[in-house]
Amino acid sequence: MRDSQPGAGRPRYGYDAGLANEIEERWQRRWAEESTFDAPNPAGELSAGFDAVAGQPRFYVLDMFPYPSGIGLHVGHPLGYIGTDAFARYLRMTGHNVLHPFGYDAFGLPAEQYAIDTGQHPMVTTKANIDNMRRQLRRLGLGHDARREIVTTDPGFYRWTQWIFLQIFNSWADERDGGRARPIADLVAEFESGARPVPSGRSWSDLAPVERRQLIDGHRLAYISTELVNWCPGLGTVLANEEVTADGRSDIGNYPVYRRPLRQWVLRITAFAQRLIDDLELVEWPESIKQMQRNWIGRSDGARIVLPVAGPPGTDIEVFTTRPDTLPAATFLVLAPEHPVVDQLVTDGSKEAVAAYREATGKLSERQRTTEGQPKTGVFTGSDAINPATGQAIPIFIADYVLMGYGTGAIMAVPAHDERDLEFAREFGLPVVDGPLHESVAAAIEWLEQTGHGRRSVSYRLRDWLFSRQRYWGEPFPIVYDELGLPVALPEDQLPVLLPPMTDFEPRAQADETSDPVPPLARATDWASVELDLGDGPKTYRRELNTMPQWAGSCWYYLRYLDPSNDQALADPLVERYWMASADPAFAGDGGVDLYVGGVEHAVLHLLYARFWQKVLYDLGHVSTKEPFRRLFNQGYILADAFIDARGMYVPAADVIIDDQGQPAYHGAPVTRRAGKMGKSLKNGISPDDIYARYGADTLRLYEMAMGPLDTDRPWRTNDMVGVYRFLQRLWRLVIDEEQGQPRVADLPLDDETERKLHQTIMVVRDDFSALRFNTAIARLIELVSHATKVAGKSGPLPRALAEPIVLLVAPLAPHIAEELWRRLGHDASLAREPFPVANPALAAEASIQLPVQVNGKPRFAIEVPAGAGEEEIERILKDHPGFKLHTSGRSIERLIIVPGRIVSVVTT
Repeated sequence: MRDSQPGAGRPRYGYDAGLANEIEERWQRRWAEESTFDAPNPAGELSAGFDAVAGQPRFYVLDMFPYPSGIGLHVGHPLGYIGTDAFARYLRMTGHNVLHPFGYDAFGLPAEQYAIDTGQHPMVTTKANIDNMRRQLRRLGLGHDARREIVTTDPGFYRWTQWIFLQIFNSWADERDGGRARPIADLVAEFESGARPVPSGRSWSDLAPVERRQLIDGHRLAYISTELVNWCPGLGTVLANEEVTADGRSDIGNYPVYRRPLRQWVLRITAFAQRLIDDLELVEWPESIKQMQRNWIGRSDGARIVLPVAGPPGTDIEVFTTRPDTLPAATFLVLAPEHPVVDQLVTDGSKEAVAAYREATGKLSERQRTTEGQPKTGVFTGSDAINPATGQAIPIFIADYVLMGYGTGAIMAVPAHDERDLEFAREFGLPVVDGPLHESVAAAIEWLEQTGHGRRSVSYRLRDWLFSRQRYWGEPFPIVYDELGLPVALPEDQLPVLLPPMTDFEPRAQADETSDPVPPLARATDWASVELDLGDGPKTYRRELNTMPQWAGSCWYYLRYLDPSNDQALADPLVERYWMASADPAFAGDGGVDLYVGGVEHAVLHLLYARFWQKVLYDLGHVSTKEPFRRLFNQGYILADAFIDARGMYVPAADVIIDDQGQPAYHGAPVTRRAGKMGKSLKNGISPDDIYARYGADTLRLYEMAMGPLDTDRPWRTNDMVGVYRFLQRLWRLVIDEEQGQPRVADLPLDDETERKLHQTIMVVRDDFSALRFNTAIARLIELVSHATKVAGKSGPLPRALAEPIVLLVAPLAPHIAEELWRRLGHDASLAREPFPVANPALAAEASIQLPVQVNGKPRFAIEVPAGAGEEEIERILKDHPGFKLHTSGRSIERLIIVPGRIVSVVTT
């Protein structure tokens, strides 16, 4: 063991940062050499050692994997990682075969933009960033199965992302089978046999080959459509809604974003909307997260109503409403400016105003259009519709507060019953009519269906998923286009479709919102055009030039961890069932990752998209569970001071100087203190490397777990770390003689109080670890170590029966110091799978307890009674106590109230 080279007054073998770093790095090397955290599979390349764990319960613990940031980790990043590591270590010690893998979500706009900013290829910067993050995480002592590490940019990984896309492309949702995904070949067979009529009324054999393909393509779960998208000319790409700020600009670069129609790949997630709602009942997620998903999907029950236009024959407008009973009070219609029927409604007198309004609306994001409190704007189209309930003509407007993304993109406006409609009516001087109404929604729907004016309907706010990005750094689509311009799926044996090597990969900024995106892959001309034989001879095809969005890899990565080296399948079915399926056959189809931990910011999109892909794979028989994640836990954030200068810009918090009066300054100029989530945007990150050097990784781990409940936010205070650092020093010198460097333990019996406190602590800590309550577990461990310090005294030996359980109890939280102490106590093997202490309830029970006694409501004295004593025994002990006679002498006992284990109350007169 290392000599700590103390200065004056410092112990020779004391625990300090230098010793902590030496211990930690040594044990991290040993864990890696001994493959301590490898989790064996029941089959395949990773099955070595499975016989030894075959009878153990298995548990899959997973962190939401990170983007490999260019500046590395700050201390806020690993909060959840430390929590899952402590939990996984506890599970191994309680006899579980634990899968705890880790990887990197490395495609996408942030990684590409960082590469552009640094003038390097994203492959180079991504690898460097991952290497740095891997080093920082290893220094934390995280017990991951390193064999299973995945990086979404590895061709061996994104081959299977492309494979899953082909499963989606080659499937359709069968409405006759509850919306279950089925192979597209089954749909073709149904059309061929006549079991499913062709929508046009013609037979399948009468359709030309191109018509058949177009019919089938219109049913696929992955299809091409002209959709309204967030077009950012400054970045040269389409952006997802979450990449657009509230004021309609790009989150990266702050460029204007416009809404415009473009041809895009779209995934038909809406076909699974109801299942995505219903199956939330199968998972153990925070109710708030479930509700966020329900709200995002946005089921509404009501009716679709057809209103004929008073003009061109055959033109109708269909609206969806949850209140068809208010139809008689509808006094106007409002359409989304993008509604396709608008061009048929415009008259010569309204043409210019409508065109100008549509152009202005196209520059607004959906968030801007739907913000509460905005003044209502709109333009009259020049046409009227007929209200079928009254027969009256009502004007048709376009307005930005109506979106094509909800319902039919058209609403019947009932200003007497809707606040937004009332605001619009007041703005444009439109009538407000209240009734007469149908007596109920049900009666209104019955009337609509009987008269042919409408039908019962369900609508969802959820829209199909726009799946194209005009970027280089993403998964290529496994799709080519033939001479007809129709998509053709590549055969599986041609996967992966590799990104072409390019030095000029930056998207071209476009002049304005009217320009079309030009994907960087269009410049890879030798790659973009390819000659292939896909079954009908060699032909020239054009590749898809868009790439998949960053969400693609994160939709399924949890499955690849199961069998990462398998080049024949996504995962061996036996392996997939072992880790994902419920062990109880009564719950077939249930299961998923046992514990999934990550930030609440992914509550909707990532989780929703992953659930959608899982359901497609489940329907097609590729996976065994309906849901990907059985239990979800959202960790909180670490908050830190941030500072804003006179320009309103954040400055690096590390360079801010606080004077004696507590006033912050940056380069001599005063700045304003703000609190916020630690991160790059607020420039208030603190590198874990600095903490490792100053205290060691165990101190950082313990501090982050002690700061508060894992699911709440907590402020970072570096100086507060001293408390847990001193706890580890006390633990060290409890076991190790700091002058001699040898263990100071002996085979001594425990006294009754110590034995009771030990078993009580074991009971509490086991419960706390199981519930991820690490902060309260730490508090109890601090109490136990303080008691043990008193037992040992300044120089006396510590009973081994106390020393060893304490080390094992601390091990999940501070594993390096625990491993070192365990070795110093004479154990050669790692404690990673040493049995976790088990409490004896009889030994944990208090021999006696103190009960407070009140007389006439005032505390007077206390009595000592056996733990578990009943009322009769308590009353006997009470009446024998001198305090009872003192405070009741000369008085009558009116009432005697005994609450066993809590209090005694005496009422006298």
